[in-house]
Amino acid sequence: MTERFEVTFPLLGGSEERFAYIYLPKSYFNEPNRRYPVLYMFDGHNVFFDEDATYGKSWGMEKFMNRNHIQMIICAVECNHDANNGRLKEYAPFTFRNPQMGVIEGRGKMTMDWYVNELKPAVDASFRTKPDRNNTFIAGSSMGGLMTLYALMEYNHIFSRGAALSPSLWTDTRKVKSMINRANLDPNTVMYMDYGSEEFANHRSMRRIYGDITSMLMQKGVLLESRIVPGGDHSEASWEKQLGFVMRTLLYKA
Repeated sequence: MTERFEVTFPLLGGSEERFAYIYLPKSYFNEPNRRYPVLYMFDGHNVFFDEDATYGKSWGMEKFMNRNHIQMIICAVECNHDANNGRLKEYAPFTFRNPQMGVIEGRGKMTMDWYVNELKPAVDASFRTKPDRNNTFIAGSSMGGLMTLYALMEYNHIFSRGAALSPSLWTDTRKVKSMINRANLDPNTVMYMDYGSEEFANHRSMRRIYGDITSMLMQKGVLLESRIVPGGDHSEASWEKQLGFVMRTLLYKA
């Protein structure tokens, strides 16, 4: 079952309400003493239902979770839809310049501070979660994938595992590499990262950039599963097809 409720982002100076989605597995209602790991996700409107998705196609996460009987709570928050690059600003860990869009002011730290200091405590207080680091995960695609990488690097004491699908490494590769270099990571940090074979042409030198970033993560000791998705493109339909790989990584037990 997926519930929807309204939240605001006061840290970002916004008073407008947006939706947050909470997925609860069926067992949640039948096993009152059971607690669950939690996966936090970006672009919540694109995660569960086609009718809410920006382009009319979601990840179909509720159907996937129910079909595979995965015992996990998912909390996914809608992004900023402000026409003045609101989503990019909210999901940018750093300020960057783009030839088409100009300067994008990075407000990713404020976003993650809200996730960690406001959203997560509220979820842990309201639902039967396993609130410890080993059971707290994060995932996203595109700019949400970049934010996932940022969360694992800078908030590693909160998130132990993450999944970054088609992450926007093109924003400022130098700053992405610096973020990885300075990260202080727990040795059991696990990450799934992929990129669609058909989307490398969307940004200059992306194949090289992707290889550089994955190599750096491995050198930092991240337990990384990296994939080039055959025929994969930059879309929810493509990301939905990767959910089996994502969940196997997030829930893998040695």
